[in-house]
Amino acid sequence: MRRAILRGMAAAGIAAMAMASFAGSASAQSLLEKIKNGETIRIGFSNEIPWAYPGENNEPLGFVNAMTIDILKRLGTTKVEPIVTEWGSLIPGLQAGRFDIITGGMFILPERCRNVLFTEPLGKGADGLLVPKGNPEELHSYQDVRDKGLTFVTASGYDSVKYAQEVGIADDKIMQVAGPAEIVQAVKAGRAAAGAGDYFTMKKFADQDDSTELADPFTPPAIGYPAFAFLPNQQEAVDAFNAVMKDYIGSDEMMASVGKYGYTKAALPDGTTTAELCKG
Repeated sequence: MRRAILRGMAAAGIAAMAMASFAGSASAQSLLEKIKNGETIRIGFSNEIPWAYPGENNEPLGFVNAMTIDILKRLGTTKVEPIVTEWGSLIPGLQAGRFDIITGGMFILPERCRNVLFTEPLGKGADGLLVPKGNPEELHSYQDVRDKGLTFVTASGYDSVKYAQEVGIADDKIMQVAGPAEIVQAVKAGRAAAGAGDYFTMKKFADQDDSTELADPFTPPAIGYPAFAFLPNQQEAVDAFNAVMKDYIGSDEMMASVGKYGYTKAALPDGTTTAELCKG
């Protein structure tokens, strides 16, 4: 009986080793190999209207997802699985193997370049400052929020956190929440005097709620450049995306895909490179 048990344990061990070897081989597979083999490509994004967000039956919507689908089609696949997560979980999710590409419109920042590989920029953009209707505190910049000692709200992982800290808003005055819907609620409830996030996203929410608006005029703290993000071992995939993007960005095909989401030619890249942005 003992020998039978030992033989069973040995067989189980061999099977486990084989499975581990298979899993290791699968995890080492490149994105281009997955495309070539007809496998489903998993795209990760947060609920960031109109950049990337889920529709009915988890359909990937938003202009970055539209670009992703167009580019993947040019590379040879239409098989896509959308995976939605909180913004702050996008890079950890990519590192954990939950998805193959971050398509949420993530801005290229030096600290992010240490963890992921970015393609060249797919556009440019800036923050919008959400305030109560009528802008009662007369806020037109991050500095105004700082100078008046008011509470500022944004989402955890947003560039806005860094910008707020850089202009000197005290950490105890920076409220970090899950996403844009929570930013709006904090401003509406009076828990924050102003909230910030990407201009497109903030405008979409402000247009849907009569109790809020975007500060106008507003001086953004910086111009951001979004891109697709990949694992550091996927340089070939980044190169392939960049090669397609040379002809795709600004093309009639692209503008037809992204126009319904509010992306216009004014948002096209301006020649700033990822190498420059990663240097800071």
